Amino acid sequence: MQPGKILVNETQLGSRLNRAVDSDRRGEFALLLALLSTDARDMAQFHIKDNALTLEAELRAKFDLPIEETLITDLTVEPSPVDNSEQFHLGGARAFQLMQALKPEAIVTRGEESLDMQQVLANCDLNVRQKYRSSTQGENQGEPYRPEVMHFVDQLSLQRQMSEVLA
Repeated sequence: MQPGKILVNETQLGSRLNRAVDSDRRGEFALLLALLSTDARDMAQFHIKDNALTLEAELRAKFDLPIEETLITDLTVEPSPVDNSEQFHLGGARAFQLMQALKPEAIVTRGEESLDMQQVLANCDLNVRQKYRSSTQGENQGEPYRPEVMHFVDQLSLQRQMSEVLA
């Protein structure tokens, strides 16, 4: 005998659980509960809309709008962005405008760090790069890492203390 459907959550049972409780059929109620999945991720409250699209995607489908154009492309995420410059050289401005309408180019960025910082990080050890990225993402919430600079007077007093210790 092949089972028809696999029970995952209580919404698939409909009102059978309620009827089993109302008619005092403990055996059927226990069997239905035993057939349900024990994984918490399968419970109904975590699957309110299984196949539902986001509001923006629903509106795009309803009004038959094209996919949103990418305005900025990050080279660290996508290594080969759209490049219409060859069409400009081969066919002129009109060919470029046509390709821009069909496949629009995005502004290309090199990532979160500036070019100078990327060159410095490329010459560093992997551990140093990971330490830098974790320090910039953790504490500063997206701001670039800047080492803490002491005030000039504090530096002088520390140097005096060090010279006294060494003397």
